[in-house]
Amino acid sequence: MPVSLSGSHMRRRLLVLAFVLSAPGLYAQQSSSLFTFQEVMIPVRDGVHLQTVIMAPANQTGPLPILFRRTPYGVPAAAYTQMPPNLKEFAKDGYIFVIQNLRGRFKSEGTFALSSQANLADPKSTSETTDAYDSIDWLVKHVPNNNGKVGIFGVSYDGLTAAMTLLHPHPALKAVSEQASPVDQWMNDDDHRFGALRESYTFEYAVYEQADKNKNTHFDFDIYDGYSWYLALGPLSNINAKYLHGSIPYWNEVVAHPDYDAFWKKEAWVNQLHSSTVPNLNVAGFFDQEDPWGPWQIFRHAAEHDPDNTNFMVAGPWYHGEWHAPKGDSIGAIALGGHETSREFRENIEAPFFRYYLHGQGEKPAWKVTTFQSGSNRWRTYNAWPVAGTTPKNLYLHADGTLSFDKPKASEPASREYVSDPASPVPYRQRPISPTYPAGDWRTWEVADQRFVDGRPDVLTFTSAPLEQDLTITGQVSADLFASTSGTDADFIVKLIDVYPENAQKNAWDPEAGPQPLQYARSVNGYQLPIAMEVRRGRYNTSYEHPQPLTANKPVEWNIPLRDRDHVFLKGHRLMVQVQSTWFPLIDRNPQKFVPSIYAAKASDFVKATQRVYSTPALASHIVLPVVP
Repeated sequence: MPVSLSGSHMRRRLLVLAFVLSAPGLYAQQSSSLFTFQEVMIPVRDGVHLQTVIMAPANQTGPLPILFRRTPYGVPAAAYTQMPPNLKEFAKDGYIFVIQNLRGRFKSEGTFALSSQANLADPKSTSETTDAYDSIDWLVKHVPNNNGKVGIFGVSYDGLTAAMTLLHPHPALKAVSEQASPVDQWMNDDDHRFGALRESYTFEYAVYEQADKNKNTHFDFDIYDGYSWYLALGPLSNINAKYLHGSIPYWNEVVAHPDYDAFWKKEAWVNQLHSSTVPNLNVAGFFDQEDPWGPWQIFRHAAEHDPDNTNFMVAGPWYHGEWHAPKGDSIGAIALGGHETSREFRENIEAPFFRYYLHGQGEKPAWKVTTFQSGSNRWRTYNAWPVAGTTPKNLYLHADGTLSFDKPKASEPASREYVSDPASPVPYRQRPISPTYPAGDWRTWEVADQRFVDGRPDVLTFTSAPLEQDLTITGQVSADLFASTSGTDADFIVKLIDVYPENAQKNAWDPEAGPQPLQYARSVNGYQLPIAMEVRRGRYNTSYEHPQPLTANKPVEWNIPLRDRDHVFLKGHRLMVQVQSTWFPLIDRNPQKFVPSIYAAKASDFVKATQRVYSTPALASHIVLPVVP
C-alpha cells in the first residue's frame, strides 16, 4: 500500500515533529515557505487525539476549501518550501492542505490496527470512517478562513481512508477521490488473491507498519534475492517460529484466519457501500502491483444508487500510484506514445474534479469512465461500463500450443501437462528479487517481459498467429480453465500476454526516424507484455468459506477473473497465454496435498504434482475477451 504524495521515497524520510502539543488549539510556526504551518492534536469521539498538520497558503486572502489526506506514513515536519510536483495542479486553485496521522501512528494516540473494519451500527465503535468524520467536523469549525467545503483524497492506504468516508460522510465533505484503495484483503487486494496469500508483500508490509509505532520499518533480510530467502524459509509457520515470534499483530491475524471467515468479511468494508452520496473520483492502475481491484469494486457498489450521477472511474496503464509521478510517460520499458499520462490526469481530470465540487468552477464531468487505453496509447471516455457494443469472445487454448478463436476439435490432442514442484517454484519476476520496500523493480514487475520463464518445463505457453488487424478489448477479462492435478490441492496461474513483433522498433535504427533511443528499440522487439495475470487456489474452487480437497486426476473448471482492461493488441502482434502453478514468492507455495491450513503445513506436506490442462470440445479451456467491433 505505501505511496507518497510527494514522491516514492519521501515517506521514508518523514520525521517525527519536533515539538509536543497538548490541547487541540492552533500553533503557528514562522516560515518563509509557501504556506503557514500549524500542528494540532484533533480530538475524536473516544477521547483519542490525532496528530494533524495544517498548511494554508501564505498569501491567502479569502476563504478556501480544505483538501484532506489521512495517512499511516507520517506527516510533514515543516511547510512546503516548494510545491511537490503532484500538488502543483491543486496549488493553482488554492487549498488549505491538511495531513493527519492515523490513530496509533507516530504521535497520534490510540492503537493502529491495520484494519478496515467499520461498525456503523455501534455508536461507541471507532474506525477510519468515524475518525475522518470527527476530524472534518473539527476542521471546518476551527481552521481559520475555510469556506466550509472539504475534499479528501489519497493513494493506497491513504486511498482507503478517503474511501471509507463514503460509508458515513460528514455534511461538509463535498468531494472524495479514493485512489488504489483496497476493499477486501482476502478476496483480491494487497494480501490475497481469492484466498491465495501474497506471501512476500503481506509479510514485509505487516513488518513495515507494525514493527515500530514511530517509524516505517523494513525487514532486515540477510539475503538480497527474495526468492532464495523465502525458499530457504520453508513452511510459512517459520516466519513466526524463526523471525517474528508473534510480535506483529496483523501477521498473527492473517495466519489465524486462512479462509474467508467472519474476520475477513468484516474487513471487506465495501460490502456496506450501496450508493453514491458524495461525488467520488475512483482511480485505478491497470498494472497496479498492489491494489488494482478495489477502485473498480467501489465504483460498482456506489453505482447501485447514483441519482446525481456523481460516481466516476479513471484507469490507466499505471503501476501503483504512478498517476502522481511527475510525467507518467512510460511504465517500465513500455513508452506511452509521447503522453505524460500522470500530468495529463492531474491537469485534465483530478484538479478539475476538485475545482468543480470545492470551488464551484468549471464543469461537472460529462463521462462515467475515462481510461488511457494501452496499445493505442490514447485517452478514451465512456458513458457506461461495461461499454455498449462489446462482444464476449472466447480465445481457445489448443493442446498443440496454439491460440485461436476456433474451438478445439475432437481430432486434436486432448491436453497438455507439466510437473509442478514446490521445491523449485516459478519466480514471479526476474531474479534476483529485491525486497518489496524500499521499492525498486517491485513497481513495474506487472509489465516485465515474460521471456524470463522461457524454457521452464513447468510453464505452458500458447501463442496465436500474428494479428491481421487490431484487436481491442474493453471491459472485464476472465479465464475459463479446465484442468486436473495428481495431487489434492493446486494453484493455477493464467497470464494473458501481448507479444510484440521481433521488428517492433526496426525504424529506430534509421537515423531519420526520430529520437527513439536504440536501447529502447531493442528492449521491445519480441517483448512479451503481460496484460492480465491472476491465480486461483483449488481448495477454494467450490467455497471460499469451507475449503475442500480436489479429486486427484479429475478435470474441473477453474473460473479465473482477470479484472477490467482497456487494451489494443496491434496488427502484427501475437496473443499469448501462459499457465503455471507457482508464482513465487509473490504467492505462497501450495503444498499440492490438501491440509486444513496451508499456514500450518509441514515441510513433508509439499509434494510434486502433475498438472493437466484440457483442450477438447467438452473441456475447452479459453480466455473470455470483451472485444470491441
